[in-house]
Amino acid sequence: MTPDRDVVIVGAGVVGCAVARELSLYDLTCTLLEAGPDIGAGTSKANTALLHTGFDAKPGTLEARLVRRGHKLLTAYAREVGIPVSPIGALLVAWSEEQLAAFPGIVERAHGNGYAAIREVQVDELYRRAPHLGSGAHGALEVPDEGIVCPFTTPLAFATEAVLAGCQLRRNTRVTGVERLPGGGFQVRTNTGVIGTRFLVNAAGLYSDELDRLLGHDGFTVTPRRGELIVFDKLSRPLLNHIVLAVPTGTTKGVLVSPTVFGNLIVGPTAQDIDRKDDTSSTAEGLAYLRVEGKRILPRLLDHEVTAVYAGLRAATEHGDYQLTVHSPEGYACVGGIRSTGLTASMAIAEHVRTELEAAGLQLRPKPDALRVRMPNIGELSPRPFEQPERIARHAAYGRMVCFCERVTLAEIRDAMQSTIRPVDLDGLRRRTRVLMGRCQGFYCGAHVAALLEEGRR
Repeated sequence: MTPDRDVVIVGAGVVGCAVARELSLYDLTCTLLEAGPDIGAGTSKANTALLHTGFDAKPGTLEARLVRRGHKLLTAYAREVGIPVSPIGALLVAWSEEQLAAFPGIVERAHGNGYAAIREVQVDELYRRAPHLGSGAHGALEVPDEGIVCPFTTPLAFATEAVLAGCQLRRNTRVTGVERLPGGGFQVRTNTGVIGTRFLVNAAGLYSDELDRLLGHDGFTVTPRRGELIVFDKLSRPLLNHIVLAVPTGTTKGVLVSPTVFGNLIVGPTAQDIDRKDDTSSTAEGLAYLRVEGKRILPRLLDHEVTAVYAGLRAATEHGDYQLTVHSPEGYACVGGIRSTGLTASMAIAEHVRTELEAAGLQLRPKPDALRVRMPNIGELSPRPFEQPERIARHAAYGRMVCFCERVTLAEIRDAMQSTIRPVDLDGLRRRTRVLMGRCQGFYCGAHVAALLEEGRR
C-alpha cells in the first residue's frame, strides 16, 4: 500500500480534535478517526470543565508547561469563536492546621510553574467572598486566573474548523490493527476499511496504551480512574461565585465545588481506579461521599435539587506526567496519559505535536487563510437566542421554546441538525444545544426532541 494520507489521527476527543484542527491549518491531507458515533463523547464530555492555570502541576513536567501554554491559547481562542469561558478564580481552602501548613509548598510550586498571582487569603476575607462556605476554614489561597469553560463546545469547535479546512472525519471507525509499510508510513486497518498514512497520531485516550502496543511500544498502561460528579439545580448558583478547591494529597486533588458555564453548581470528582474502560456508572458509595463533602464545604447546597449525576474516566497511568512521545524515525506520535488537565492543555498539546512532527519530516506549508467559526452559545455568560428580540424578529423559531428547563428553542435544534458535524443521537444533540440537560431531564420535551432528531436525519 502507498500512503494516501499525510496524517491519520486516532481519537476524536478534545485532544485529537485539537490536533486535527492544528494540522488542518497546513496544506496536508488529514483523517480523524473516532470509534464512537460522535466527537467529544467520551472522557472529554465528563469532567469538571475547569480552565486550569497549572499552578499546582509538578514543575518541570511536560504537563506543567503545556497546561500553562494551553490556558493562554484556549482563553483567547474561546473568546474568538464563542466557546463559553469565564475566569471566575479559585479559592483553595484549608480546613485544618495541617492543610494550612501545606500552603507555603503550594505557593512555591506555583512560582516554580511561573504563576505568581497566587496569594494567601485570611479567614475574614475568605468568608466575605464566600459567605455560604462551611464553618471551620483556616484560610485559603486565591488563584485568580482559574476558570470554567464549556467542555462540549470546545472539541466541537476544533473539529468543525478541521472539517471545514478539509480534514476527513470518520465516525464509528475503530482501529483493529496497524502495520508499518516497507517504504515508510503505516497501514491502518479499521472496521470500515484500510487507510495508508505517512504519519500517525495516537490520541486514543483510554485506549492509547493498546494502540501504542500495536506499534511495538510498551511505555505505559492506562488504568481508568473513575470520577463521579453531582450537578445541582440552577437555583443553587447564587451560593458560590468562585471555584472552591481542596488542598491536594499525594494521590488526589480532592473534591471541589464549582459553578459551571451553564448556571449550575457541581460537586466532585471522586477518584477510583477501576478495571473496565467502559464503566461510567455512578455508585451509591461515590455519590454518598460527594453529598457529605458537598454539605461540609457548602452546607446549604444540599437544600437544592440534584439535576444530574455523571461519571467520567480519566486516562491515568503509572507515571506522573503526560505520556507524549514522538517517535521521529517512525513518524508516530503517541499522546497518552492525558489526564484531567487535557481540556486546558489541548491546544498546546496540538501545537507541540505539530512542532515535533515537523521535526520528524512532516512538510508544513501554511494555508493562506485560517478558517474561523462562530459557535452557537449554549452558556449562561452571554445572551441566548430566546433573549434576543431582534433575532426572533428575523426568525420566529428562535422564540419557540422546546426545552423549558434549559431554554432551548426550535431554531437552535434545527441549526444543530444542519451543522457541519451533525449529531446522530440525543446525547450529541444535548451537547450541542443543552436540550434535555435540565431539571426534568427530558420528561417534558423528550418525545418532541426525539422526533426533531429523527426529522433532521431525513
